[in-house]
Amino acid sequence: QVQLVESGGGLVQAGGSLRLSCLASGRTFNWYAMGWFRQAPGKEREFLAAITWGGTLSYADSVKGRFTISRDNARNTLYLQMNSLKPEDTAVYYCAATRGVRILLPNEYDNWGQGTQVTVSS
Repeated sequence: QVQLVESGGGLVQAGGSLRLSCLASGRTFNWYAMGWFRQAPGKEREFLAAITWGGTLSYADSVKGRFTISRDNARNTLYLQMNSLKPEDTAVYYCAATRGVRILLPNEYDNWGQGTQVTVSS
């Protein structure tokens, strides 16, 4: 099993940038894809971006062109670079790993980090 720990969240002004990190430990190669999700109060958990073991990238329309997912295999770390942040981006951000192939669906993921809060002020 893989353990995931997010970091890098915080308070940022609208239009600013943040880079989130997700450090993986344990059985780090026992997954097909890793992704980033977010959840705001009263809303469903939302898919943002994913990268497969083979390097295929997927993005939600809401963040395409603003967010970039990447990984550093040597450091066992997943990243989410977030630019042009908006107040509606305010949420708890989670990284996750899956051995399934339906990588756009939160229920496909069975390994989750604890989340990191991102707050964007107007």
